[in-house]
Amino acid sequence: MKKTPSTAIATPAPAPRGVSIDFAKSDGPVKPVHSTGQGPLLRGQAPDFSMFRYLKEAGVPYARLHDVGGMFGGGLFVDIPNIFRDFDADENSPASYDFTFTDLYLKALVENGVEPYFRLGVTIENYARSIGKPYRIFPPKDFKKWARICEHVIRHYTEGWADGYKWKITYWEIWNEADDRPDDRNPMWLGTWKQFCELYDVAASHLKNKFPHLKIGGYGRCAAHHVTYEMRGEPVPPEEAYRERCFEEFCAFLKDKRPPLDFFSFHGYITPDLVKPHTDYHRRMLREAGYGDVELHINEWLCGDRSGYFWRRASLSSVIAAFIASCQLAKNLLIANIYDARCAVGAYAPLFDPILNKPGKAFYALKYFNALYRLGRAVKCEVEGGQGAGGLWTVAAKDAKRGGKAAAAFIVNDSPVAQPVAFDFGGRKPKSCRIVDAKRTDAEISFPSTLLPNSFMLVEFA
Repeated sequence: MKKTPSTAIATPAPAPRGVSIDFAKSDGPVKPVHSTGQGPLLRGQAPDFSMFRYLKEAGVPYARLHDVGGMFGGGLFVDIPNIFRDFDADENSPASYDFTFTDLYLKALVENGVEPYFRLGVTIENYARSIGKPYRIFPPKDFKKWARICEHVIRHYTEGWADGYKWKITYWEIWNEADDRPDDRNPMWLGTWKQFCELYDVAASHLKNKFPHLKIGGYGRCAAHHVTYEMRGEPVPPEEAYRERCFEEFCAFLKDKRPPLDFFSFHGYITPDLVKPHTDYHRRMLREAGYGDVELHINEWLCGDRSGYFWRRASLSSVIAAFIASCQLAKNLLIANIYDARCAVGAYAPLFDPILNKPGKAFYALKYFNALYRLGRAVKCEVEGGQGAGGLWTVAAKDAKRGGKAAAAFIVNDSPVAQPVAFDFGGRKPKSCRIVDAKRTDAEISFPSTLLPNSFMLVEFA
């Protein structure tokens, strides 16, 4: 039987997207946006810091110390009640402090080239909502004494007080997410917002007076999701509206009291395209409050589907890579810390495989970006349709110390479809290319003309 010729019209292949990198045009410094929360502490009869070597491998600049060690800071680490166990004790006496395990933790970071980013406060008590018995999230009963306790913690780690150390620890953050909830379900702060502003004023003023060379800030605000709802023209849910009011009241407090604020930290469980509008919002509000030059840090962030064995999934790793690229491109942002670098089973630990105790796919987003961070000087990159359009992101850098001879690019396709791309590298030729995608993890490949779905690459140039 004679077959009838098909009349179907083949769908034309999509035209290549244009991506250009101009290594002659500087675009500011490469920023420490591949920082983490915590480190990959392994639990056993004794703390095991052996996996901290991966932080060194990825060149992690800062590790923020919040929620370290599990509930109550594991009863051992970082939290003020773990270091200063009896609030009625003499805060001027070394005998009142227990630095033992926090010393071990910070030493492991420092030995692996990571600067601690020290949160002064307590671990979140999420479980308090279910059992109705909070423990450490009440306002300190004496704000001035709490500030003096924090002073001695800083002296221990930066001035050698109480058989301590003289480590470089730049950032000291006062509390975390005191704005989490408007009522007694708040797992971080069971005082009024006015009380928190007072604590910040007392502590920041005291610490900045004692340590003018260090950077004192906070307040680790919850993600500004109201910005997203307002962008979409949607109603702002009550809890998000409460957090918005808290920030507005904090800005009014800044105008009135003028406390020290070297950096403002906020959180972002958002998509990569929202990094810039969320950061710009905070810059505008703080500028109106008279603090327009403070550093902005998104020091707790995560995005993407975190169900199942998510640390093995290319879809999660590519969106994390895209988020890091978007943080580099957000001009008002300085530091970003992914939440977090634990090696554990849980929806907030995407970097390490807790079954095999080794890096997962997303770990290499930090490692690849670090190649740019080591070079130092970002260069101008343009993506047809704009950065992030269709999930395509590109950032690049050149050597700031040797006339730009060395150069590299971090290229991300955070979409489920392949994207043909026409690259213009200004005459430079790729000399090596490494990729993470669905089938490969940190594999060396020939430079491709089509970016595979949910993939990211480190390209180094001759």
